[in-house]
Amino acid sequence: MDTMDTGFFVAWFEEAARLVRRDRDRLTELDAAIGDADHGTNLDRGLTEVTKALAEWPPSSPVQVLSSAGATLIRRVGGASGPLYGSVFRQMSKALDTPVTLAGFAAAFDQGVVALQRLGKAALGDKTMVDALTPASRALALAVRDGVGAREAFEQAARAAAEGAKATIPLQARKGRASYLGERSVGHEDPGAASAALFMAALATAAA
Repeated sequence: MDTMDTGFFVAWFEEAARLVRRDRDRLTELDAAIGDADHGTNLDRGLTEVTKALAEWPPSSPVQVLSSAGATLIRRVGGASGPLYGSVFRQMSKALDTPVTLAGFAAAFDQGVVALQRLGKAALGDKTMVDALTPASRALALAVRDGVGAREAFEQAARAAAEGAKATIPLQARKGRASYLGERSVGHEDPGAASAALFMAALATAAA
């Protein structure tokens, strides 16, 4: 897979919607421990709206897929996760060059993660979705440097995101609602990091 077309990006969000629907209760349970107990249901609803929008108004380019998904998530997902995820995809849409190569995707994804960090004022180790997406972005950059193919690159990014999400369990939250719990946030996986890992797993599946 030398380049990624519109269909690839649509498949990414369709698979993300499927994985979030499958894991909706787990995400909500994670959020119940350290948040508002609505992350799974909110994100499931938002991604359902994303796939509906992509079906009703078929995009003509990868940029349009990302722009539509980002705008829909901002409008339809309650809490902080809608604006945060939306900022990632909207920034990606602004930074993406076409045709979309792995290097171009990795660069745009990195800019999306930077936008997320700026909006959420979160850094690696704060126990947020940044802890999954930053390792994923780094994995993609390394794959580009090493000349790895897109399919393997996305698999590496998915593994990095999953490991990053699990690594939030022993952390004390420093951002978001979980930070109000102080030491009581230790021992729980961050729900945002968990859902971010699902987005990256969906990316790997779309590439396969």
